[in-house]
Amino acid sequence: MTDARSSAAPPLVPLSVSPPARRRFLLAAGAALLASRAFAAAPATVLPRAASVPGGVARVNLGAAEQAPVAQFGEHRVLVLREGAEWTAFVGIPLAEKAGTRLRLRVQRPGGAAETLEFKVGAKAYAAQHLKVAPDKVELSPEDLARHERERAKLAQVLATFSDAATVPLAMRQPAPGRRSGSFGLRRYFNGQPRNPHTGMDIAAPTGTPVVAATDGRVLDTGDYFFSGRTVILDHGQGLLSLYAHLSEIDAQPQQFVAAGEPIGKVGASGRVTGPHLHFSVFLNTVAVDPALFLPPVRAAR
Repeated sequence: MTDARSSAAPPLVPLSVSPPARRRFLLAAGAALLASRAFAAAPATVLPRAASVPGGVARVNLGAAEQAPVAQFGEHRVLVLREGAEWTAFVGIPLAEKAGTRLRLRVQRPGGAAETLEFKVGAKAYAAQHLKVAPDKVELSPEDLARHERERAKLAQVLATFSDAATVPLAMRQPAPGRRSGSFGLRRYFNGQPRNPHTGMDIAAPTGTPVVAATDGRVLDTGDYFFSGRTVILDHGQGLLSLYAHLSEIDAQPQQFVAAGEPIGKVGASGRVTGPHLHFSVFLNTVAVDPALFLPPVRAAR
């Protein structure tokens, strides 16, 4: 890519003007050139933001190569993209990983031998919430438990999808207007018994609010599940998936391609929830990661 700072041509100075006017033109042109250089050099926010912590995204540099290396974390392929002249692996880190753990990424380069790269997991503290509720509000009936087990097996298969689709922008847009909660990773304790940590971001919005695709993708699955209610899952390629839950309506069909910002449903309160909101999850290599890493930061209110 050509560097705009080195390719900018010097300003052309009109010759048929008075010396004072010519001086003013040079000063203005110089200021404009400095401003354009500063703008070209200003760093852009790169999404997803790197966060090598439980529930975060590790960026692992794979070096330069003509063709993309194949990277694998555990049993699952990893998203690999070219950034400039080099390749980067984007690895979803499970919430269950401990700080200080060294994780291994197996890399196979085209025509070369396989190698193992290591990266370290940093510390990240998530909130906990202790609640006392009636036992019948926590324990599932045998019928509901059997349904949940069937649905969990299906969802595990869906979330393991890895498609060699064309690269889409990894920077996402907020899929519904509303206040973002910081509930990702929250672990609830009901009557002293721990439950699985929260694997998404809750966005407060009234029933009927349009929900849109966070980035380009293909509709991988739609359904009405016991816990997540009416749900849409999008495949963005190379193991990057997004999930939209508790919808009141689903406005997308399986295998349909949707562009970023295209409506896929409406906010609701379906499933196991106490009120309307959108549950938004992002998955990498089957791992739920913090959606906030893919979204522009929220601007502070003035």
